[in-house]
Amino acid sequence: MTAVGHAAHGVHEAPAKRLGINRLGLWFFILSESILFVGLLMVRFSLLGTYIHEELSQLIGLMITVILLASSFTAYQAERSMARGDLGATKRNLLITLGLGTVFIAGVAFEWHEALEAFPPSTVFGSVFFTMTGVHVFHVLTGLVMLAIVHRRVRRHETTSTDSWPVEASVKYWHFVDVAWVFFYPALYLIS
Repeated sequence: MTAVGHAAHGVHEAPAKRLGINRLGLWFFILSESILFVGLLMVRFSLLGTYIHEELSQLIGLMITVILLASSFTAYQAERSMARGDLGATKRNLLITLGLGTVFIAGVAFEWHEALEAFPPSTVFGSVFFTMTGVHVFHVLTGLVMLAIVHRRVRRHETTSTDSWPVEASVKYWHFVDVAWVFFYPALYLIS
């Protein structure tokens, strides 16, 4: 009987094999998303070289970066807590990560408000800045939705330490979003 035939008759892959397939799929997805972020970095440097607008707030850029990096630590702690079966710590760390991610978005929104007058999207720098930060914020929002769904599943005991793939997947995606910002931050704020 073919694999399709097995699946049609209710025979499922072994959990370890399914987990391996899930992980491979996530890494392919992250790789494809990385191409988007690399493309944005290439556009940034091809259009602007190393130019940074003098009115870009270095303080806000640093603050939102620290907040996002802190959220990566709490996301990691959530994954570790789940592996130990500590659902209370998992839920707490997921909530902290959600809060920090929300603060990051609020910081970017505040910066957008300030930046609209200094370098509107109709300028080359504004276009690059708003596109890069906008694409990144979209990914942060996506990560927040994933983390919120996972938090709900953990709270309802639908995800446990024996089947912790949802926590692992959402945290890996969150780390990817953070790593993307680690490249965007210096490209937007520091290189000159």
